[in-house]
Amino acid sequence: MSFDLVIKGGEIATAEARYHADIGIKDGKIAAISEGLSASDEINAQGRLVLPGGIETHCHIAQESGMGLMCTDDYESGSRAAAFGGNASFVPFAAQRKGWGVLETLETYDGRAAPKSYLDWGYHLIISDPTEAVLAELPKAFERGVTSFKVFMTYDIALNDKQFLDILSVAKTHGAITMVHAENRDMIAWTTARMLAAGHTEPKYHAPSRPAAAEVEAINRAISLARMVDAPLFIVHVSTEGGAEAVRKARREGAKVFAETCPHYLFLTANDLDRPGLEGAKYICSPPMRDAATQDILWDHIQRGTFEAVTSDHAPFSFDEKGKFANGHDVPFTKIANGMPGIEMRLPLMFSEGVVKGRIGLERFVHLTATNPARLFGMRGKGVIAVGADADIAIWDPKEDWVAGECHDDMDYNPFEGWRLTGRPKTVLNRGRRVVEDGALTGKPGDGRFIARAPVDLTGFGGTHTPELNPATNFGADIAP
Repeated sequence: MSFDLVIKGGEIATAEARYHADIGIKDGKIAAISEGLSASDEINAQGRLVLPGGIETHCHIAQESGMGLMCTDDYESGSRAAAFGGNASFVPFAAQRKGWGVLETLETYDGRAAPKSYLDWGYHLIISDPTEAVLAELPKAFERGVTSFKVFMTYDIALNDKQFLDILSVAKTHGAITMVHAENRDMIAWTTARMLAAGHTEPKYHAPSRPAAAEVEAINRAISLARMVDAPLFIVHVSTEGGAEAVRKARREGAKVFAETCPHYLFLTANDLDRPGLEGAKYICSPPMRDAATQDILWDHIQRGTFEAVTSDHAPFSFDEKGKFANGHDVPFTKIANGMPGIEMRLPLMFSEGVVKGRIGLERFVHLTATNPARLFGMRGKGVIAVGADADIAIWDPKEDWVAGECHDDMDYNPFEGWRLTGRPKTVLNRGRRVVEDGALTGKPGDGRFIARAPVDLTGFGGTHTPELNPATNFGADIAP
C-alpha cells in the first residue's frame, strides 16, 4: 500500500494501550498501523508520543456574551490556539438569540466558522428562547448533525423547569444530549444584591457571590429533571464537591448523567481574584474557582471516573475596554465581562500536572481529552488512533520543559502565565493535514470542515423509570417523551 504520509518510530498511546508502531495515512485517514511503513513524506516521531488529537468540547468562539459583547477570539484565532494546544477538532457553541430560529442561528455561525477555522468543528446549540416554533424546528438541527444542546439555569437566559423538561424531552426523542450550566439564579441574585448593598464591589467578591450551594442545588435539580424523563444530561464545568458527588450518585443509580470539570478549577483558586488592583478581573468566570481542598476532591473524581472530560471553557475577553472593561474600570464585579481563556493551555496543563506528576495515567489523559468526548458527542472517526479513523493526531515531546507565556489566541493575557510545565504538543494533524509542525503554523484558515455528529452513545446505561409517565402504572395515560 502507498501512503501520503507516514509517522515513524513514535510511541502510540490510546485510551487503552501504549505501543511502538508506524502510522500510514492515506486520503486523510489512518490506513495502516504497523512496523516498517514508509512513504516519500515522513514525520520522524522517535522519542515522542503519538496521541489522538485533542477534542475541545467546551469553548466560546465568535459568540456574543450575555452583555452583548463579542468574544475576543473568532474561528481563526480560536482554532489556531486550539491546534497549538494539541487539539485536532473542537465543538464551540452556536448561541440562539431571542427571536432567532434554529436554522437562522446555525447559518449565522456557519458564516463565522467556515471561512476561518483551521480545524474541523461542530456546534452545541445554545437554546435561550424555547418557543413552540423553536421546539418544532429542533429536528432540523439533528438533520444538520447538531446533536447536543445547552441550556442555562442562571443569567437572564435561564430556563424554568418546565422549559428545561421540554428541551430534555425533545432531545431524548431525537438521540441528542442536553448540556446544562447549573447554578441557582435566585440564590446568586440574593447573595450578589447583599454584596453590592454592603459596598463589596471589587473583583474578588465575584467568587463568594456565587456560593457552592448554588451549583450543588442546581445540579441536583437538573439531575432530577433528567431522571424524570430518562433523558441524557451533560453537566458542564462542575466546580464543587457536592456537584461531583451528585453526578457520581446519579450514575451509580443508573441515570444517564455525565459531567466535566475544567483546568481552572484544578489549578486556580478564588484567591486569584484577590490580586492587586484590577488584576483579579482576569479570573472572573462562572462558576468561580473554589479552594485548594476542592481541587483535591475534583482530582479524586477524575481518578474515579466521575468526569467524562476535562475541557477549557475558553471564554476570551481581553483585559481592556473592548473586553473585560467594556462597561468601564470603575464598576462592580457584576459589570466586568465574565470568562477566561484556556483553549491552548488545557492539554499541556493536564499532561504536565496530571500525567507527569502521576495523578492520572497517559491512557486516562487520552480518554478524558479525546476518546470519550468523541464517543459521547457522536464524533465518529475522531478521538482514536485506529485504521479507518480520521488522521487527527498530536505528536508530543513528553520531556520538553517550558514556561507558559503568550498563547496563539487573540488574547492579551494567559491566566497560567509563568507556570513551569513538562511536555508539549509539537505537531498536530487534522485529517492528515499538518496544521502545526514542530511548533510552527502550517495550516490555512478555512481548511477545517463541519462535523456532522451522530446521536449520543448510551451503550451500557440502563436509565431510570418514572411510574407516573408509564401507561402501565398511570391508568393508561401515554405522555412520556
